[in-house]
Parts: sequence; structure tokens; C-alpha cells
Amino acid sequence: MSSHVTSGCAEGSQVVLERLQATVMASSAKSVGSSLPPSVAEKLTETKPTTQLLAEEQQISNTQRVSTSLVSGAIAGALAKTTIAPLDRTKINFQISQQPYSAKAAVKFLNNSYKNDGLLSLWRGNSATMARIVPYAAIQFTAHEQWKRILGIDRPEKNKTLSFLAGSLAGVTSQGLTYPLDLARARMAVTQKTEYRTLRQIFSRLYRREGVTAFYRGFTPTMLGVIPYAGFSFFTYETLKQLLAVYIVESPGLSTMSALICGAVAGMVGQTSSYPLDIVRRRMQTSAIKGGAYQSITTTIVKIYTEEGAFAFFKGLSMNWVKGPVAVGISFATYDVIRDGLRNVLS
Repeated sequence: MSSHVTSGCAEGSQVVLERLQATVMASSAKSVGSSLPPSVAEKLTETKPTTQLLAEEQQISNTQRVSTSLVSGAIAGALAKTTIAPLDRTKINFQISQQPYSAKAAVKFLNNSYKNDGLLSLWRGNSATMARIVPYAAIQFTAHEQWKRILGIDRPEKNKTLSFLAGSLAGVTSQGLTYPLDLARARMAVTQKTEYRTLRQIFSRLYRREGVTAFYRGFTPTMLGVIPYAGFSFFTYETLKQLLAVYIVESPGLSTMSALICGAVAGMVGQTSSYPLDIVRRRMQTSAIKGGAYQSITTTIVKIYTEEGAFAFFKGLSMNWVKGPVAVGISFATYDVIRDGLRNVLS
């Protein structure tokens, strides 16, 4: 009996001692933390959120990660491209013609399209754009996330070269898999409705008149252009988002706004870096219906330079500075919001 009492008292004393020790350790850690320099204290306080984020990422499988990226990317791409479709069609028309570009000429083109063919004509080719952009954006965002996992990077500041490479590889992956749809969209944008009514009609005529190789006309400059475009876009977006995260209080509104701003800047940087190659690929894609010896990159560059001068390689760029940031900003912000929402439901 006495032995049971003694052991019970000993166990009770041990519990009390452990609680006192825990209290002393906690208060000591608090006082030490308050005496540390701000930079060190910030690093210590950042440990918990980072751990929580990693735990949340581990709560979903890679299959769920891929599926949420595909859905989010598809919706983001469709919304962004539909928003700027009239400006996109205007830009393509100036890219493939020798007419000098100006804001006044762009407005005139939009006005004439509206008067002659109605309001919906401003979105002509958007069905082809949707057929392309939905799989393109879905694959691009998903590929970017997977390439980052393969390359072992989760933040752009850890390895800038690998971060740029992950974006470039994502762009090459998505563009390579959806290129014929991009060509079809360009053809629809620069022709009248009576010439090409549907995607099926475009592909049928393209095959009969120009052969299988026509489906990949302009493929090389497209691949060369997507490397800097996608690389700079993703790298700039993620870098700016990391920088702004330090100054922005966590709230859905501010997070979405910061994503729009970061995406807008990323779009401007990415599209400016690859714009001359965008001119070359559009000329090659539409050469069969608009005329002109645009059969290779070299002949296209020489022809544009000799006939129109060096500034022709940047024709319509100012419009890209309007539509590009809007489209990329909407795309990145929408993707982040939908992806995070889906993963919160799954986790």
C-alpha cells in the first residue's frame, strides 16, 4: 500500500517538475527572442509558416496537384484571352501587313470591323483561340509546376538560372503540343468569315492545299520566341510575388491585386523580349493566304528588314504593352486563386 502511495507521489512530483521546466523554457525562449536582432527574429518567426505551407503541400498527392493545375490553367487562359481578343485580332492584322501601325490606325481597324461585320467580328478567331488556349494554358501552368519539382526549385531566388529554365521548358512543352491550333487561330484572325468558318474547315483546306508540313509552318521561330517569353514571364512573376509578399498583409483582396500587378509586369517583360520573333512567326503562318516569300526564318527576316525597316519587327508592340499585361495579369491571378481554392478543398 505504502509503495503505491510513494510511487504515485513520485509520479505526481515528476509531472509538476516537467510542467515547471516547460514554463521556464518557454519564458526563456521568449526573452531570448526579444533580445535577438530583428533579422534573426524574423527568420525564427518565419519557420512556422514555412512548415505549415510545406505540410499543406504534402497533404495532396501529385495527381491532385496536376489535376488542380490543369483545371485552374484552363480557366485562367480562357478568361484572359477572351478579355483581350479584339486587341489581339487587331495586333495580328498589323503584324502580317506592311501598313504602319499607330493607335489611330488600330482604332480605325476596330471601328471598321464593327461597322462592316458587327460586334462579334471583334472576337473573330476567338473560338480557335479557346480551342488552343484552354489546353495550352492548362499544360503550361501544370508543366511549369512539374518542371520546378524535377529541377528541385521552389523559389526563384534559390537558383535564378533554373527558375528561368523551368518557365522556358513549360512554354516549349505547351507550345509544342498545341502549335497547329495556334496556326489555325492566326489564319482565322486575318480572313473573312466566308473563307474559314470553322476549325475543321481550316484544317481540311490546309491539308489539301499545303500538305501536312503546313501545320507546323513558323514552328521554329515560335519555339525560339517562347523560350525567352515563358522564361521571363514565370521568373519575373514569381520573383515579384516573393518581394511583394514581405510588404502585403495576407488577405484575399490584396493577394489577388498583387498577383495582377506582378502578372502585368511579367507579361510586359516576357512579350517585349520575344516580340520580333512573334512578327516572324505570324508572317510565316499566314504567308499562304496573304502572299509573300515567308518560307524560312532567314528569308522572312531579310524580307521584312529590306521592305519595311528594323522598326517593322516591333510593329504593334505598343498594343502588346496594353493587352499583354492585362492578359498575363488576369491569367496568373486567376490561376493562383482557383488553384489555391481547389487545393484547400482537397487538403
